[in-house]
Amino acid sequence: MIKLKKIYKKFEDKIIFEDFSLDIEENKITCILGPSGIGKTTLLKLISGLSKVDYGIITGLSDKRCSFIFQEPRLIPWLNAYDNINYILKSVYPGQNDRDSIIRHHLMMVGLSDDIKSFPDNLSGGMKQRLSIARAFAYPSDILLMDEPFNSLDMSLKMSVMESFKNLWSDSDKTVIFITHDIDEAILLSNTLHLFDENPARIVFSKTIAPNIITRNISDTVLVKIKTEILQNM
Repeated sequence: MIKLKKIYKKFEDKIIFEDFSLDIEENKITCILGPSGIGKTTLLKLISGLSKVDYGIITGLSDKRCSFIFQEPRLIPWLNAYDNINYILKSVYPGQNDRDSIIRHHLMMVGLSDDIKSFPDNLSGGMKQRLSIARAFAYPSDILLMDEPFNSLDMSLKMSVMESFKNLWSDSDKTVIFITHDIDEAILLSNTLHLFDENPARIVFSKTIAPNIITRNISDTVLVKIKTEILQNM
């Protein structure tokens, strides 16, 4: 369990978190839902160590590796799909044969086996994001932090990329912390969701979602009810 206990964080004159606590279950997907500027990205930075708390403690992160998926793919433009993944694996897997097996498996899982030598400029937006997802899962991290990863995609691309994400997550044991402002994304992809409000950031609604992530449908009665509950608390 990752635990944030009585966190205080301030930027200039704005208090982002004050006496804030949150438990995050390992090997599950926890979604932080809320509008832009509410402190969601700051939360990811605190968990990853990219930013430090002013007061309070975060436990459960000792010796944990983090990988990231951002709103934009952040691929290396002069490396092809294979080498974009190979590049980040060299520090943890010295053997090329080991890396080759991992890379090909993850590209296959996101439907990019035929694009293994393609450069980012020759990939569509959805393909780029699928490659960034494959790269994040290929890296042997314990925690995957996702910052609005589907926000720039149109609906058909979004559903395709989300399917790739679900396939990879079901094949892994990563703890995922996923932030979004999109309610449908939140209820389709999380085991637990927390709705944030601000001034400073606080949790106004939490929900554990029982239906299997792999087989969920946005029109399921259970999910429709949860969406209604979220809207009533916004």
